[in-house]
Amino acid sequence: MNAKTLLDKFVKQSLTQDLKTSDYPKDWSGFGLRVSFGMGMPARVPWIAFLAPEMSVSNGYYPVYLYYKDLNTLVLSYGVSETNESLETWPMDITNNLETIKAYFDTSIPRYGDSYVFKVYEVKVNKEVEYINKKDGKSITEKDIESDLEQILDYYQQVTAFESYNPKSTIGQGIFYMEKQLEDFIIQNWANTDLGKKYDLIIEEGVNVSQQYKTDIGPIDILAKDKVNGSHVVIELKKNQTSDDTIGQIARYMGWVQEEMNDQDVKGIIIAKEYDKKLNYALKRVSDIEVYIYEVDFRLKEFKV
Repeated sequence: MNAKTLLDKFVKQSLTQDLKTSDYPKDWSGFGLRVSFGMGMPARVPWIAFLAPEMSVSNGYYPVYLYYKDLNTLVLSYGVSETNESLETWPMDITNNLETIKAYFDTSIPRYGDSYVFKVYEVKVNKEVEYINKKDGKSITEKDIESDLEQILDYYQQVTAFESYNPKSTIGQGIFYMEKQLEDFIIQNWANTDLGKKYDLIIEEGVNVSQQYKTDIGPIDILAKDKVNGSHVVIELKKNQTSDDTIGQIARYMGWVQEEMNDQDVKGIIIAKEYDKKLNYALKRVSDIEVYIYEVDFRLKEFKV
């Protein structure tokens, strides 16, 4: 099944009372695929979502087709969950530069107005389904649809660090699970890490408050203190962000610590899977941020009875 075949099937079913999704693929290009036509009754905005393993439609961000049936419009969007507000979202080059669906339509819409517009197609349904580019009025080809979907999925793959493993393999899923649990692992094994040799976790009334340290501009992944001079260290994990976003985020938290905790010697540490070129260039101009690289090591040992 190619992208146009998937969309044709989806659009035609959206115009019926049939809410079943069992005959749709469960994955697409390595991502989970979820389809909804509504629960109990047809939805005004049925959707197709593409999910990285750590995401769900109720909590996360993901590429999604949203079919606004009343407007005969299909939007391929940078979707965000409206059920639960996720702590993670699309990078700033999306959230700062693209229109929300609400802003695009500039009228009352049923749902999903906070998602960001990538492509918009006018939909015409006769015997066949025709998709028309809203910008120039030209018919969208099968190749165009395929290209648009590949483009947004490739971007999603990059920002979720999803390129580093095969999601269908047991080992790949293990690597990703360890990435998502990296923060807990660091805290639990603090004394045995290079960080633990130089910095102390913050304990208040017998409670470790370093992890997800609360501030009024968001939680710091880990806030620690230098063993020698007592200055603060802001530690951020680059799990699913671009390098630019990570630098901006850690600089913001360091500024908060400097201002609110009166610490002029605050420093930052980024923990990343790899040291990419963008991160390298950015850090040439920032002297008080270091980078630690983490590795995942699998070992096999024969079991002998």
